[in-house]
Amino acid sequence: MSGSRSTRSTRLPAVAAVLLCTALAAACSSPSTSSGGAPGDASGSASGTHTVDTAMGPVKVPSHPRRVVVLDTAELDSAITLGVKPVGATSAGTSSGFLDYLPQGQVAGIADVGEIADPNLEAVAALNPDLILSSKVRDGAHYDALSKIAPTVLTESTGAPWKADFQLHAAALGRTAQAAQAVAAYQAHVARVTAALGGSAKAAATTVSMVRFVEGADIRLYGNASYIGTILKDVGLARPSAQDVDRLNVDVSPEQIGTADGDALFYATYGDPKAAKETQVTGSPLWKQLTAVGAGHAHRVDDQLWYQGIGYTAAGKILDELQQDLTAK
Repeated sequence: MSGSRSTRSTRLPAVAAVLLCTALAAACSSPSTSSGGAPGDASGSASGTHTVDTAMGPVKVPSHPRRVVVLDTAELDSAITLGVKPVGATSAGTSSGFLDYLPQGQVAGIADVGEIADPNLEAVAALNPDLILSSKVRDGAHYDALSKIAPTVLTESTGAPWKADFQLHAAALGRTAQAAQAVAAYQAHVARVTAALGGSAKAAATTVSMVRFVEGADIRLYGNASYIGTILKDVGLARPSAQDVDRLNVDVSPEQIGTADGDALFYATYGDPKAAKETQVTGSPLWKQLTAVGAGHAHRVDDQLWYQGIGYTAAGKILDELQQDLTAK
């Protein structure tokens, strides 16, 4: 997720005591089981382990983890998509703690374990997890401490490689069969949206611009190497030249907003609209001169869903909105 994060606090002395308690509790519990189990099967007992290849090397995880902690929005989306309710997750900074597009009934009761990229290690350990999911870009610095709490599976990054990351999440959770169903459903959904737009040729003739106003930063135009960029590519939509690049985003000033023009434009804001320059830009003559704006095809969308939420649950909702907005008369 974009946006500033608070400076990481030092909690390791306090964590050491919690980790000791956790280790002692584990020593007094039933003995661990031998390697085995079917990682693609979500049924059966929690016994057995299997090994997954992660950004930090091979990690042995429970075949059917029961107490999962997730430390970023993509991991939470993956868990929910796969039918797993984590016992803990980092906060997304929203009023509810988690991104609003997620089904509230499926996130209610999940414990808050700190901020993204700054997890509260004591809170994580107190939940006695048997699996932790995150990414190296978020929590590489915390890996050693997290690994002492529970098997920790990190992807290399987040965002554009979301499909591969999802497969690793599914393997770690023992939910590969459910993952295959989610992928098939997404592919079918993409095909329906492309057909609704008039087919692949018409989709390819429609240029879609992605604009994000971010408090404390320049205006961001999102490229192909972004989560939203991959979804637009799957549908077969064209991109403006400034965004048809293998980059996460290109930053522009309010005076350069003309580079964001397209047949349709989707924009969102992270932070206060005035501080993020949304109010300034959308009220300017340059904005009103954009083709998409003049044609009534500029759509304000939810930042939590389109930019902060990464995964198949978010993608399904984005596809619905894409179809609705791009086929509206």
